[in-house]
Amino acid sequence: MGFNIVLIEPEIPMNTGNIGRLSLASGSVLHLVKPFGFKIDDTRLRRAGLDYWKHISLNTYESIEDFFSINKDKNMVYLSSSGEKSYSSIDYKDDMFLVFGKESVGLPKNIIAKNADKLYKIPIYSDHVRSLNLANAVSIVVYDGLRNIK
Repeated sequence: MGFNIVLIEPEIPMNTGNIGRLSLASGSVLHLVKPFGFKIDDTRLRRAGLDYWKHISLNTYESIEDFFSINKDKNMVYLSSSGEKSYSSIDYKDDMFLVFGKESVGLPKNIIAKNADKLYKIPIYSDHVRSLNLANAVSIVVYDGLRNIK
């Protein structure tokens, strides 16, 4: 049991390292879509993932087009602060792809437009916060999903 955690063009190595550790702990596969805002051997990424990094099930892709071409028939949902539906309404399924955008701008606009029916958000209850930290957002969604499919 587990999910496919997809990071589109991640920028911050510590977030990606923490999400890598989370993917291992949750029995999930981590998918990283280039370009990255760091080198995959960045010490900050490794430090955040601790000595778990070598055990992580990891797939990397050269581009967004590459990712979608290889995974075109997969069950995907998309997480964005511009979503209308709450993540708690996702009909979680084992092996589902949970797709997150990069830290600075989120998912590309064309992905949001093409997948509005599969777009979800984590509610934020303050006008002073635009979005949550990516690693925190992934944690919330993954563990809510595990709770729902057990």
